[in-house]
Amino acid sequence: MATLAFKLNEHLYLRDPQHTQLGQNIIQKSVEMIDRLGFEQFTFKKLAEEIKSTEASVYRYFENKHRLLIYLISWYWHWMEYRIEISTGSIKDPEEKLRACLKLLAEEKKYDAAFEFVNEEALHRIVIAELDKTFLTKGVDDYNKEGLFIGFKAVCKKIAFVVLEINPSYPFAQSLISTVLIASNQQVFFSDHLPSLTSIGREQDRHQKLYSFLENLVFQAIKV
Repeated sequence: MATLAFKLNEHLYLRDPQHTQLGQNIIQKSVEMIDRLGFEQFTFKKLAEEIKSTEASVYRYFENKHRLLIYLISWYWHWMEYRIEISTGSIKDPEEKLRACLKLLAEEKKYDAAFEFVNEEALHRIVIAELDKTFLTKGVDDYNKEGLFIGFKAVCKKIAFVVLEINPSYPFAQSLISTVLIASNQQVFFSDHLPSLTSIGREQDRHQKLYSFLENLVFQAIKV
C-alpha cells in the first residue's frame, strides 16, 4: 500500500522526512520514544542510537527537538483535518456535520494504515501530554509568523465555519472551537493525571463522556 503524505509548512523541517526512508524512521521512532520517555528525556542522541544512525543525520532533518515536536503535533492536526474531510464530506446538515467533527475530536485514536510510519495512537498521547509546549514559549510569535501552527488553525477554522452555518450571528466561533480543541485533549490528560479536574472519569466510556461534554458545551453556546 502506498503511504499518503501531507504538505506541511517547510519551516517545520530542514528536509521533509515523509519522503525518505530515514526520515520516516526518524518520525516513527520519535513518536515511539517521546511517548515512552516524555519530551524532556528525549534527545537526538538517543534517537540516533535507536535508528542506528548518527545525530548529524537527524540534524539534517530538524534543527532541534522542539522543532521536531512542533512538526509531529502539526502532522497530527493535518491528519485530523484529513479525517474531518473524509468523514463529513457527504454530510449536508450542518448540525450533523458538527456532531461528526466533535466525535472525531473525542474518540480514542487508532492506528491509520494509510500512514504506515506513524502510530497515531501514540502520537495522540504526545499531543495530550505535550501540546502546550509547542506554543507556550517565548518564541511563539516568531513561530506563528513562520506559519508553524497552520494545521491547528485549519482544523479550528473548518469547525468554526460549521458553527457559523448553524448560527451565523454567533460572535465567538473561533474562540469556542479553539477552546474545544484544547479541551478535547486536556480533559483526557486530567482524567489520567488530575482526575478531580474532570468529570469524564477513567472508565472505558470516557471518550463517549468526553463527546457528550463537548457536544453540550458547543450546542448550548451556539443555540439560536
